[in-house]
Amino acid sequence: MSINDKINEVLGIPPVKQEDKKPLVPRVEDPNKADIENDYKYSRENYYNLIERGQDAIQGILDIAQESQHPRAYEVAGNLIKQVADTVDKLQDLQGKLKNLKDVPNKVNNNIKQALFVGSSAELHKILKNKNKNVVSKEDENFESKNITSKETDFSD
Repeated sequence: MSINDKINEVLGIPPVKQEDKKPLVPRVEDPNKADIENDYKYSRENYYNLIERGQDAIQGILDIAQESQHPRAYEVAGNLIKQVADTVDKLQDLQGKLKNLKDVPNKVNNNIKQALFVGSSAELHKILKNKNKNVVSKEDENFESKNITSKETDFSD
C-alpha cells in the first residue's frame, strides 16, 4: 500500500484508479520508410495535438475572460490565439519542407547563367565556327557544354 492509499483510507476517500499515462502522440516508426517520412509523420501528429490542445485552452480562457470581464484575461486569450495560429503556420511550413527534402536528389538546374571557357581564342573561334555549321569535331567532344545561341556568336561591330 502506498502512502496515498493509506491517507485515503484514513480520510474515508474511495480509492481512485490511476490510469497508465500514455504519451500524447505515440511515436510509431515504420522501418520500411525513410527517416524523413517517419520524422514528418511524428512532427505532423505533434502539431495536430498542439493545435487541438490550444483550441481547448482558448475556449477555456475565453470563458474565464467573459465571466470576469478583466482586460488581462482577454490579453491572455489573444496571445493564446496567436500562438495557436503560429502553430498552424508551422504545420503548413512542414509540408513545404518535406517537399524540398524529397526533391533534392532529383533537382537539377539546367540554366547556365555564366560559363567559363579555358583555351585560346583560336580554339574558341573554331568551336563557334563548327557550332554554326552544326558540326562537332572529335576535338570538341571533350567540352562539357556546347549550347551557344546565334546571338552569342555574332561578333559583328
